[in-house]
Amino acid sequence: MKWGRFGYGLAALLFIAVTMFPLAVALSSSFKPGGELFSPALWPDAPTLANYGGVFEDQPFGRNLLNSMLVSASVVALSLGLSLLAAWALGRVQFRGRGMLLMLILSASMLPQVAVLSGMFELVRSLGLYDTLGALVLSNMVLTLPFTVWVLMTFMRQLPQELEDAAAMDGVGVLALVFQVFMPLLWPAMVATGLLAFIAAWNEFLFALTFTLSNEVRTVPVAIALISAPSGFELPWGKIMAASVIVTVPLIALVVLFQRRIVSGLSAGAVKG
Repeated sequence: MKWGRFGYGLAALLFIAVTMFPLAVALSSSFKPGGELFSPALWPDAPTLANYGGVFEDQPFGRNLLNSMLVSASVVALSLGLSLLAAWALGRVQFRGRGMLLMLILSASMLPQVAVLSGMFELVRSLGLYDTLGALVLSNMVLTLPFTVWVLMTFMRQLPQELEDAAAMDGVGVLALVFQVFMPLLWPAMVATGLLAFIAAWNEFLFALTFTLSNEVRTVPVAIALISAPSGFELPWGKIMAASVIVTVPLIALVVLFQRRIVSGLSAGAVKG
């Protein structure tokens, strides 16, 4: 038993070290001046904030952060709203072809982004959304909707039928049933699913690179990829690491803020309600 606990603790420490080491290197490099970037020391002798200031001076990085926040929040709101209605229809209503529809939704999440890139480009251009945040919201829904629909449908199926029967006897409509009766019960699952959708939209790169052209509309993954030195010969790794740390902070804050609901939401699916 003691050896088992020792092995478990050793494996946990190894996992934490492997997971945190890249973040520690990025954080350390973001405080290093240009001459110390390739020093083996984990922490610089003379830490500086010049890299963080340079990120905002050389390009509209603050606007890029706001764009990513607006796109990710819009994608989460639309994905969860549409997924709740779809989850109710697929999880609580019996109709012909439901299994085939579920398989189509699941298969949509298996397609690589490049497979739908040309079709999404034509759709975005025909709708007049090219080089706008609306193009990113629409395209990111392709990534988040199949996942959110499938997960919320699983949780929706576990809700007791008596709730729906009681609501029907009281004359409650479909929208009121979904958003006023079921949604409060699905809140932990929605938080966990919404956070994963937020991370997917926040880190999305290919659609953001293809459907945006101006610096004022770009999101942070593209902005970081386009950071370059004035000379064009040497990449400013300090600024890139500083930008990466800035982009990671909101995700860490969201996980810490909603960690209890995330754990309860992810574990609730293992128990039959």
